[in-house]
Amino acid sequence: MACLTISPEDEKRVKALGFLSNKGTDNFSGRIITVNGKITAEQNKCLSEAARLFGNGIVTFTTRLTIEVQGIPYDKIEDFRAYIAKEGLVTGGTGSKVRPVVSCKGTTCQYGLIDTFGLSEDIHETFFNGYSEVKLPHKFKIAVGGCPNNCVKPNLNDLGIVGQMIPNYDEDLCNGCKKCSVEDACPINVAKVIDGVLEINKDECNNCGRCIGKCHFDAIEDGQVGYKVYIGGMWGKRVSHGIPLSKVFTTKEEVMDVVEKAILLYREQGKTGERFAQTIERLGFENVDAQLLSNDLLDRKQEILDAKLHLEGGATC
Repeated sequence: MACLTISPEDEKRVKALGFLSNKGTDNFSGRIITVNGKITAEQNKCLSEAARLFGNGIVTFTTRLTIEVQGIPYDKIEDFRAYIAKEGLVTGGTGSKVRPVVSCKGTTCQYGLIDTFGLSEDIHETFFNGYSEVKLPHKFKIAVGGCPNNCVKPNLNDLGIVGQMIPNYDEDLCNGCKKCSVEDACPINVAKVIDGVLEINKDECNNCGRCIGKCHFDAIEDGQVGYKVYIGGMWGKRVSHGIPLSKVFTTKEEVMDVVEKAILLYREQGKTGERFAQTIERLGFENVDAQLLSNDLLDRKQEILDAKLHLEGGATC
C-alpha cells in the first residue's frame, strides 16, 4: 500500500496535538499527558490496548514523565485520541508554553520533606491546564523535588522547587557533647561542635532535615517545612544551572504565587525564542529576583496575559 503523503502543515498541526513524527517513517508517536507520572491501572490497560490497536504495540516513557505510543499512522490519530479519552487521557505536551510538570516521589519517599505529588498536581492544574493557551517565548519546564537529594534535578528546569526542613536549633539546650549525634547525622558536615557548643553553618546547610530529633537533649526537636525555588535551569546543547531565589518560602500558597509570577515575567519580558535562563541572564538575576518577590507582576496579570506576544514561539518539539 502506498505511503500517505503528509504535508508540513498537517505535520505541524498534529505536533501541536502531541504527535511527533517517527524518524524514517510516515507514522507518529502519540504523547500522552500524565499528572507527575501517575496513571491508574485502568488507564494503563487502556494505553496498552490503544498501542496494540492503533500503534506498533510499543509504549515508551519520556524524561518528563509523559508516555508515548509509537507507530501511529496519520489517519489513525483521531481514533487513538478518542480511544484513550474513554479513560480521561489526553495527548499534548509540546509547544512554547508550560510543559507537563514532573516530580519525584517525595510524598512516599523516606527522605521526602514535602508533599510533592500534591504540589505538582496543583501546579499541573493551575499552570499546565490553566495556562494552556498562554504563549511563551519558548518551552517552560517545572520540576518538584522532595528534598535536597535532587533526584528529579529541579535546578536544571526553568523553575525548580526543592523541599526543605529548616532546623529549629535551640543553642541553650546544647550540652556540647564530645560525641555529638547531630554532628554525626549531618551528611554534608556543616554541623560541628566548636568550643563546646554545636554550630550549624546556615550558609552551607541545605536544610535536608536529617538532624531533626537526633540531639539527645532536644536542641533540635523539630523544624520548619520550606520550599527553595530555583530559576533559570536548562539542559541540552547549552546547560544552565538554576539559581535559588533569595527567600526560602514556607507555604504552598507562596510557591504557587512565585510560579505564576515567573511565568508572567517570562511572557512579558522574555524575547521570542529565548529560554528563561537567557531572559534572566539578559535582565540580571537580582532584577528578576526582586520582581518575583514583589507583587507587581500579579497586579498586572491580566494586562500581561492579554498582550499579543510570542505568536510563534521558539519551541520545535
